[in-house]
Amino acid sequence: MQTVKLNNGIEMPLLGFGVFQMSDPAECESAVIDAIDTGYRLIDTAASYQNETQVGNALKQTGIARDELFVTTKLWLQDTNYEGAKAQFERSLNRLQLDYVDLYLIHQPYGDVHGAWRAMEELQQAGKIRAIGVSNFHPDRLADLIAFNKVTPAVNQIEVNPFNQQLHAVPWNQSRGILPEAWAPFAEGKNGLFQHPVLTAIGQKYGKSVGQVVLRWIFQRGIISLAKTVRKERMEENINILDFELSAEDMLQITAIDTATSAFFSHRDPARVEWLAGRKLDV
Repeated sequence: MQTVKLNNGIEMPLLGFGVFQMSDPAECESAVIDAIDTGYRLIDTAASYQNETQVGNALKQTGIARDELFVTTKLWLQDTNYEGAKAQFERSLNRLQLDYVDLYLIHQPYGDVHGAWRAMEELQQAGKIRAIGVSNFHPDRLADLIAFNKVTPAVNQIEVNPFNQQLHAVPWNQSRGILPEAWAPFAEGKNGLFQHPVLTAIGQKYGKSVGQVVLRWIFQRGIISLAKTVRKERMEENINILDFELSAEDMLQITAIDTATSAFFSHRDPARVEWLAGRKLDV
């Protein structure tokens, strides 16, 4: 698995496996075991996914050495403050049955992100987190976080797919040494992504699926991608993107698909902020 060096020098795999919406315990454990067997080493979960225990169980069952794995989890909004972040992190660590996590992210750009960030800086100094980052932060929120804290985020996990390409945010992040990481690279199949004529034509040219074309496009932009599936054959397909390269013309054709609009919702929508702020979870 190819890796990329984060701004603090640690290596992170360029392709990852996510477990969002895997609520069935047995299915989640089985999927993580299959993903690791397929070759994935980056496993992405979150307190709010409420499956950290299943991820931890699966990691133990694989027998893969801890230093060969890269485990990400995330701080849920209700504890986005100094004390809350420290307490929730320890609960996540216990559920994962690990001594440390490789990457810990602030899941949403709301609440006392500065207090939470200072807690995360201290946890990193203590050796419990190897790298710290954020998720769903627009550049203005990142600029604020960077300006008033010591550590620049290593990663910003954001929605990136052919319909929402983040053509401004991605280079802005990269120019500050922050690695973009794509969630929902397939837009969960919305807007007919898997039948899109541009993507299917490019796939036919290389003998690849639309999913492989999308993941290769993300890879060539220097973005980490997280693909989610419970089917092992799809896991194998998604990881097999290193044996072809999209041309400059292919990349431009995909750029033309961009609508600069989320396939889901805007993190600047007040109604969405209110909904997320009210989502209290047992984490």
